[in-house]
Amino acid sequence: MSAQVGVADLAPREAPRAGSGAGPAPVRIVVGYGFWIFLLSDIILFSALFATYAVLRGQTAGGPSGRELFELRHAGIETLTLLFSSYTCGLGVLALERRRMSAFYTCFAVTFLLGATFLSLELSEFAGLLARGASPSRSAFLSAFFSLVGLHGAHVTVGLLWLIFLVAQTAYRGPLDYVRRRLLCFSLFWHALDIIWVALLTLVYLMGAR
Repeated sequence: MSAQVGVADLAPREAPRAGSGAGPAPVRIVVGYGFWIFLLSDIILFSALFATYAVLRGQTAGGPSGRELFELRHAGIETLTLLFSSYTCGLGVLALERRRMSAFYTCFAVTFLLGATFLSLELSEFAGLLARGASPSRSAFLSAFFSLVGLHGAHVTVGLLWLIFLVAQTAYRGPLDYVRRRLLCFSLFWHALDIIWVALLTLVYLMGAR
């Protein structure tokens, strides 16, 4: 098994042809294909919700609009928190590759804290909207908003739980190849959440607050 794991190890590669005698594809290739299929299906799901929100954002049914509800300062703090968590996540993966375990644990602890902070900010925003009577049932606009932003928050929650499991597995098993592959998958997933959030910030908050 290779001693180094990089992004190339997760890239789709040509599978052995039937009857070639090469045997089944290695686990790392199967995992790579499966993970990329998962990411692509997730992007399709978010694309559908983005399209739905774009169509319904003007359907307020006489209720509050984004200009009345959204606070760009709050959204900006959320953005900085999530982006910096992605940076520390990348540093953690690099530290693991170099067997710098103390730096690895520190970086992923910071990543978890920043991700949890982002999630708490998002939940506080939802609580504030509900307190003002801006619930998902108030209008099609709010229903689309809560579905899109809430789905992203659900992904962050899953990511935090996944991170806890991976760090515990690393502490128990050590930096074995399959552990490092899983951490690289998590890193790509976390970076993908950043990209989705930037698109969400632009469409929902920046365009909605105008």
